[in-house]
Amino acid sequence: MKKTPLILGMENDKTLVDYYARRAAEYEEIYLKPERQSDLRRLAECLSKAFPAFDVLEVACGTGYWTKHIAKSARRIVALDINAEVLEIACRKAYGSCQVSFLQKDAYSLAEVPSDCTAGFHGFWWSHVPLQRLPGFLRCFHAHLPKGAPIITIDNAYVEGSSTPISRRDEHGNTYQTRELRDGSQHEVLKNFPSVADIHCHLEGHASDVRVTQLTSY
Repeated sequence: MKKTPLILGMENDKTLVDYYARRAAEYEEIYLKPERQSDLRRLAECLSKAFPAFDVLEVACGTGYWTKHIAKSARRIVALDINAEVLEIACRKAYGSCQVSFLQKDAYSLAEVPSDCTAGFHGFWWSHVPLQRLPGFLRCFHAHLPKGAPIITIDNAYVEGSSTPISRRDEHGNTYQTRELRDGSQHEVLKNFPSVADIHCHLEGHASDVRVTQLTSY
């Protein structure tokens, strides 16, 4: 009998998908932390001006929290997420004159996603990609955009006392957090915190003129 090949990290992907489906209704509460407000205002202002008249490909868009900021300058956004639960929330938001299309798609496979976007964004996704799958994701994402397209990514910095503590590290170097939802359920979630050196290393061959801005929490 022919065996189905094991894709490394796939078990983590299923756990992450299930977790965010259950977290959809409380997804944006993380942005209410008082100590992060200054950083969040800066990020919102940056994204609101980042893509003037561009057609933006956004992967792992979640509830559209960042989509609404990108929409203030972008002409069009093609936003993807694998979870119907978060997309349902995103679709209820207003995006002004920007044309926004939401698609329920896997971030690792963009074969059926429109290929005419001219810029890219992913927020708080890199840190959830298993290290063993990160090269494949970056290759797929960057290949879906034209050479020279501007790309922005935002992610967390680990801040003692604000970030959920790291609970363990696996054999690939991925780190994990144990998170609790309002219903009391606990979930182990893969969450990596790449260094500036890591970012430059992984983007070599995919992007040029890589710039990393470090805020307190992001």
